[in-house]
Amino acid sequence: MVFSSLIFILVFLSLNLLCYFFVDSIKVRNIVLLLFSLVFYAWGEPVYVLILIAMSWFCWVFSRLIEKSTKNGTRKFILLCAVAVCIASIGYFKYAGFIVENINSLAGFTLFTVPKVSLPIGISFYTFQLLTYVVDVYRKEVPAQKKYRCVLLYAGLFHQCVAGPIVRYGDIEEQIMHRKEDIACVSQGITRFTFGLAKKAVLANSCAAVADTLLLSDAAIANKDILIENIMSVQSSSALTLWVGMAFYMLQIYLDFSAYSDMAIGLGLICGFRYKENFDYPYCSSSVTEFWRRWHISLGTFFRDYVYIPLGGNRKGKIRTYINLFIVWSLTGLWHGASWNFVLWGLYFFVFLVIEKAFLGKILKKGIFSRIYLLAVVFFGWVFFKFTDISLLISVFRGMFALNSNDWFTFESLSFAKDYIFFFVICVLACTPVYKKLGERVREKGQSNKVFAAVYNLSNVLIPAVLLIVSCLALVGDSYNPFIYFQF
Repeated sequence: MVFSSLIFILVFLSLNLLCYFFVDSIKVRNIVLLLFSLVFYAWGEPVYVLILIAMSWFCWVFSRLIEKSTKNGTRKFILLCAVAVCIASIGYFKYAGFIVENINSLAGFTLFTVPKVSLPIGISFYTFQLLTYVVDVYRKEVPAQKKYRCVLLYAGLFHQCVAGPIVRYGDIEEQIMHRKEDIACVSQGITRFTFGLAKKAVLANSCAAVADTLLLSDAAIANKDILIENIMSVQSSSALTLWVGMAFYMLQIYLDFSAYSDMAIGLGLICGFRYKENFDYPYCSSSVTEFWRRWHISLGTFFRDYVYIPLGGNRKGKIRTYINLFIVWSLTGLWHGASWNFVLWGLYFFVFLVIEKAFLGKILKKGIFSRIYLLAVVFFGWVFFKFTDISLLISVFRGMFALNSNDWFTFESLSFAKDYIFFFVICVLACTPVYKKLGERVREKGQSNKVFAAVYNLSNVLIPAVLLIVSCLALVGDSYNPFIYFQF
């Protein structure tokens, strides 16, 4: 089940909120949320929900043992056991096949049978959440939760379980047991949810359709049996077709993932949870360093606080800093997928971060050149991200510069680009704070002008309703349209 589906919006969410607000006590409301969360996860993963339940139980037990232990050696051993369980779980389901394939490749023959393991939805996200919980208990930054169901709720809450943001236990510890909902909070949550829904159903899905038409769909790319056909398709595409397709993919991946975060934050607000922001208009950045402070903030802070800083951060000289960055960005790439293109993607950004730390960061300033530089770096970075096969990836890069004996442009590609220019501009604006600042401007004017006050108050009621209707219409008859980050 996904947020951007009519069954979720009209049935699941409606029933959830009806049951949730029908009861008064936080304890019962938490039970309602937990039961609905398990149903939500089991809807698409009827067996793998047991992994979520088991992982939460192990981490609950380990955290209790860590808190009760008085010896540092024992505490550290228990922590290592918890980390081993979490890493082993994600390692098996996400990387077992990748590891065996590479061993066979190095051996030159089939040394081991490649295991066919399905990837449980959201395992990368809830595993990291549980890891932060156990580590924070070890660091004595949060107390160990005495009730297992509360740890399971924290890890499995359907608002953010399958695609983030990665929520730290310390951020919502108090809210789990003592949160309060009010009309303003519920209203803000509904508005945030409907904006995210429209961003996904109307904008991101349309960008995906364009990108799939001009490039290749993710399903086609993943199908190794048609690799030759994929390469031939890319090689026959004009350079303009590939550039426009990648431009729409660049918009799609931001609109899609930020839409999920908007909807998760909105759902949390409705129920009194206040999750931290996960995106801060990253395409408006002036450097790669700034971009990664604004993109997928919860993942970036995880690697900073639980990998980079424990490794020594930037406290042990330049060489050690670069080594630490190399480790972090190799892991960041692998976190996104068991494929070498993701490793290359992570190391690609590592190179630019090192260059900026070495000298370029002193040159880059707020301005048009810095923004063009950032957008160009990120644009080509998404090429690494989309095409999982290296030979296909190379063909795309060559084709973008007409090195496949392909045309720079054709009449069809020019016509297509012209037809979608208006929609493209709307999506670009959706990646900036233009709409947000417009609303803030109207609100400020409304403090001294009754007309603007009326417009602002009316828009707060009408816009979410209109967005919900438009989104539902866009989803009618639509096939399964999962969020991009479900696969990670």
